[in-house]
Amino acid sequence: MNAENDMGARGEKHVNDGSPYVDPEDREVLATGQNILHRDLQGRHMQMIAIGGAIGAGLFVGSGGAFESGGPGSVLVGFMIVGAMVYLMMQALAELSVMYPINGAFTMYICRFVDPSIGFACGWEYAIAWLTILPFEISAACNIIHYWPGSDGINNSAWIVPLLAALVAIQFFGVKGYGEVEFLLSLMKVIACIGFIILGIIIDCGGVPTDDRGYIGARYWHSPYTAFLNGFHGFCGVFVLAAFAYTGTELTGLAAAETANPKKEIPRASQQVVWRIAIFYIVNLFLVGLIVPENSPSLSGEGSESRHSPFVIAIQLAGIKFLPSIFNAVILISVMSVANSSTFGSTRTIQALAQNGMAPKFLAYIDKKGRPVSVIILQLLFGCLAFINLADNGGTVFNWLLSLSGLAILFVYGSIALAHIRFRAAWAANGHSVDELSFRAAFGVWGSYVCLLINILALMGQFYVALYPVGGPNLNANTFFQLYLAGPLFIFLYLCWKVYSWFVRPADRPLFIRTKDIDIYTGMRDTQSTINSVGISEEQRRASIQEMQDERRRRGPKDRIMAVVRSII
Repeated sequence: MNAENDMGARGEKHVNDGSPYVDPEDREVLATGQNILHRDLQGRHMQMIAIGGAIGAGLFVGSGGAFESGGPGSVLVGFMIVGAMVYLMMQALAELSVMYPINGAFTMYICRFVDPSIGFACGWEYAIAWLTILPFEISAACNIIHYWPGSDGINNSAWIVPLLAALVAIQFFGVKGYGEVEFLLSLMKVIACIGFIILGIIIDCGGVPTDDRGYIGARYWHSPYTAFLNGFHGFCGVFVLAAFAYTGTELTGLAAAETANPKKEIPRASQQVVWRIAIFYIVNLFLVGLIVPENSPSLSGEGSESRHSPFVIAIQLAGIKFLPSIFNAVILISVMSVANSSTFGSTRTIQALAQNGMAPKFLAYIDKKGRPVSVIILQLLFGCLAFINLADNGGTVFNWLLSLSGLAILFVYGSIALAHIRFRAAWAANGHSVDELSFRAAFGVWGSYVCLLINILALMGQFYVALYPVGGPNLNANTFFQLYLAGPLFIFLYLCWKVYSWFVRPADRPLFIRTKDIDIYTGMRDTQSTINSVGISEEQRRASIQEMQDERRRRGPKDRIMAVVRSII
């Protein structure tokens, strides 16, 4: 009997942990005791998740389309602008995640600080994006395998089955399995990126004997080539490609509920984002733009998907043997890393939605080993959609599936920034100052305003490109919805929850949550609650703030230098 009471108490604690939207009847389902995510992710896992989620097919393959439509100048500027937006978003998300390390992370922050309907729409659009990305990545892996001549004539099902089986095996080990696999795969990608930077500099300086182009310099940025292909039109097309390439950076916030020490590891991972964006994206893409002409026929030729990778093309143009095959293997590893991340991103988001009454109740189930089994099965069933690619019209089906996720990340990133803005407003309205925050976003609330503005401009730019795509056809309904379907889907999901809540959940009826009604105390991290909980005396609060400030001041020059080094390495 005592064991049952203890189990129920732990279950009830988890339900209340930052989850103010759970229906009473749902609590009975969730408080069965088997609903606690394990905090098995260590510092090294969080560091590599911050890298691994962002370095994938979007960088190695998808950037080829950006070079072809916008040119190297548009790619460099576009990725820098979106990279700055991602950094500002990660700072806002880190502040919220340290304060509220809850399951569902940014989906629940949007529900709590902005509006449950917007949170519902963002959560499901984000989950659908990852659900559809998994079969796409598996299909992409099959195409990448066909880069090697020995794979010709082998049916793709021979690759799909073992790849799915490998993902199932990883899920068996829970979040620790995901963390260990992501650590290993991300380490390989980081080594490959650093290696390409060195190689790219050598190629550009004319240091490869087999490259008859000699010294290249900035040749492809001047006439007869052009740095900004298709002008403003081509530049707008780079935005969504860049946002898609950066997708996965936010997974560190989603992993907050399964991190052993969120106060320490989430800020560190978030601070490292700026350096990793600069090194692994900006520097690599700048070098690719220097050594690969934007009109290279290889960027749009026939054959394996990885044959269109500007990274592989750069090595081939230099006449280096064997290395293209090695880098193709890196791209394959990157694709499987994204597939591994997709299982984490979708399962944790859907489980949190179900826990908060925004999805079927059975999807909230977590077994004794901390695995959301029901959602994992759902994700892997979606993975079986990779077999659609075996059909003659499989490519068309996949294009429509991916159109559901194309813009999803822009809606999510913009909503995270808006949630941070609303949180700061509620924080101040309750008489608290920023000195009481364990971690503060580097650019404060103004950084979130800039992040939100960039997202809005990117959505506007993509709307223009969807109406008038580079190369046409203009004002074509089929093309428009393939490029912008995630927009109408977001509105549809928003209206669905508004209508549902009008009849079932009256508390969610208002267009937005008033600042005075925002709950800033539920789900707060235990050590933070000693400063900001309701009932804490002013004297105790001042003492806790003073202790926190003294701890910051005790950091000497050596500590600050090491902090900078850790933020890079």
